[in-house]
Amino acid sequence: MSVPDAMPLPVAGVGEERKQAKEKEDAEKYSFMATVTKAPKKQIQFADDMQEFTKFPTKTGRRSLSRSISQSSTDSYSSAASYTDSSDDEVSPREKQQTNSKGSSNFCVKNIKQAEFGRREIEIAEQGIFYSGRESGNQRDLHDGVRQSVERQKQVASAEDMSALISLRKRAQGEKPLAGAKIVGCTHITAQTAVLIETLCALGAQCRWSACNIYSTQNEVAAALAEAGVAVFAWKGESEDDFWWCIDRCVNMDGWQANMILDDGGDLTHWVYKKYPNVFKKIRGIVEESVTGVHRLYQLSKAGKLCVPAMNVNDSVTKQKFDNLYCCRESILDGLKRTTDVMFGGKQVVVCGYGEVGKGCCAALKALGAIVYITEIDPICALQACMDGFRVVKLNEVIRQVDVVITCTGNKNVVTREHLDRMKNSCIVCNMGHSNTEIDVTSLRTPELTWERVRSQVDHVIWPDGKRVVLLAEGRLLNLSCSTVPTFVLSITATTQALALIELYNAPEGRYKQDVYLLPKKMDEYVASLHLPSFDAHLTELTDDQAKYLGLNKNGPFKPNYYRY
Repeated sequence: MSVPDAMPLPVAGVGEERKQAKEKEDAEKYSFMATVTKAPKKQIQFADDMQEFTKFPTKTGRRSLSRSISQSSTDSYSSAASYTDSSDDEVSPREKQQTNSKGSSNFCVKNIKQAEFGRREIEIAEQGIFYSGRESGNQRDLHDGVRQSVERQKQVASAEDMSALISLRKRAQGEKPLAGAKIVGCTHITAQTAVLIETLCALGAQCRWSACNIYSTQNEVAAALAEAGVAVFAWKGESEDDFWWCIDRCVNMDGWQANMILDDGGDLTHWVYKKYPNVFKKIRGIVEESVTGVHRLYQLSKAGKLCVPAMNVNDSVTKQKFDNLYCCRESILDGLKRTTDVMFGGKQVVVCGYGEVGKGCCAALKALGAIVYITEIDPICALQACMDGFRVVKLNEVIRQVDVVITCTGNKNVVTREHLDRMKNSCIVCNMGHSNTEIDVTSLRTPELTWERVRSQVDHVIWPDGKRVVLLAEGRLLNLSCSTVPTFVLSITATTQALALIELYNAPEGRYKQDVYLLPKKMDEYVASLHLPSFDAHLTELTDDQAKYLGLNKNGPFKPNYYRY
């Protein structure tokens, strides 16, 4: 076959010369490559004692690994850190001498100088602007614009999250229904509960306050309350001794004696009952909002030791559905995501307890694709879980395989040391119940186990073989220790608490005996109606004929006390 005339034949040596010239030009152009091309080739050497990646790191490796995790996690972890976390010194507030601008020192907070920032948070909570009170230094600049435009947003906010409580304050402020009331309170101290405290003061009450959880206090909010004249004794990160000292300072003051109690968890009520029995006998009413605290009240009542009337706010419909169910449906994910950054799709999660809190947690986890198991002692709740598509098991049956364990029973020792010993590596353990008794954390404080704090409210508990269990908030309430709760939900709870206090304080003698009562149905409905305008919701009104047919008052209550919503 002949070569086509159009294709020139290569000239010997010409191509090679061009190639060499090109290489020389490239070498001069990319001279920095010379050292690389001339460097001797090395073969990758592996250490003689090869580590298998499937095995846990050695003790030395664990330490260096934990240090690197701690540093990187702390640097990147900002969403759940309080504004005050990074700037607080190590001096205990009990050792500080602080006064507010009026010269009063009747308080104990982390730093009274943070009052201005706390005041802005309270204003934002009142107006319902969607903003979390917990932020890091990097976020402060971002929110400066929000703070500066609070007054403008007051005019344009379409739905004020705490509008119901503010509305109650405005309606009753002139009448002062709590004039003469001396309320000692023990609740979470956040921007939203500060709105409640200041509402009680506006209605005529004198208040002294402590925190019901050692991790949930927003230091800047506590400072703002102290600056406003509220005797508040609380700061984030209290020790157990600090916790009881703060409660005692609220109760024990010369010339001031409480006549009303607002409690969350029953610790304050227990302290007054045990330490100040004479004060307890003169209390006109107790309002309790948690499962744990209500359980304690019923125990006192059953034993014949409850000498004052008490209002069970926890089992009011508005509190139970919104604070327990709808709130936990959102806040469980918020707390877990902020602390662990875990992805839930395909994860195996066991939720201990299928009450209102458990139902909310399970609904959220299921929606993200988690495989959810339930443990229950109540056959009715267990049947509800089955009908909702969950498998009901005993904890021992799944403890080796699950990735996350969540408790929300209100009981104690739900997760024991035996369960913790059998958990898989990196299993996350947390509690959504009020008290820290559900997980046996005390059993983990033994010499053979190592604790490593890797970020705020996150501890790695390390077994001798290298297994790690991720413990959140040391077994305390996850959502308020590690994240925040929606303002709208807290508005419902706070309004319910305020109405319960007003009812007990103003009730004629003999209406309430020395027992535990549910919030009157009419008040429950009133709380709900106050929040409907936020959704532009319009209720249908009964005609006279319809009301007569149903045997109801046109203005309610619309359901009997035994009705289950």
